[in-house]
Amino acid sequence: MSTPDEEFLDGLEGEVDQDLTMIQTSRPDVPGSPEGWQDDPAEIEYEEASLRSLRGAIESLEGKADGQPR
Repeated sequence: MSTPDEEFLDGLEGEVDQDLTMIQTSRPDVPGSPEGWQDDPAEIEYEEASLRSLRGAIESLEGKADGQPR
């Protein structure tokens, strides 16, 4: 039986994974001119790094980082 904390972390991990997938699949192959960009690539990279950091923290709390179950 899972605790409310475990359920919350599982849900949060799923949302972070979805956001990371969206970022990775939405990158344009050809950047083009800055006037045509909808988003600043530097901001996208910053968001991706933040999400990866959050995912690492979640995994650490779940005990996944060292391979041990929580």
